[in-house]
Amino acid sequence: MSIKMELALRDRFMSVAADRHRPAAQIIRDLMRLYIAESETPNALTAETLRKSAKGEDVFPVSSLSGLFKQLGI
Repeated sequence: MSIKMELALRDRFMSVAADRHRPAAQIIRDLMRLYIAESETPNALTAETLRKSAKGEDVFPVSSLSGLFKQLGI
């Protein structure tokens, strides 16, 4: 894989990686794994929320938008 980027961005990234004694390739792999994990549909939190909602857990009925905001403390 090759990646095109601005020279200044590359230089700054390489400098930070060197300052932290981490290979740039390892940082890129970590960022790719993080991006994939955050892009999963649904993510773990969403899946858990959907499961709970289907079971009627953590569901709070409200009769108005202001009532919802009040329950949420907004």
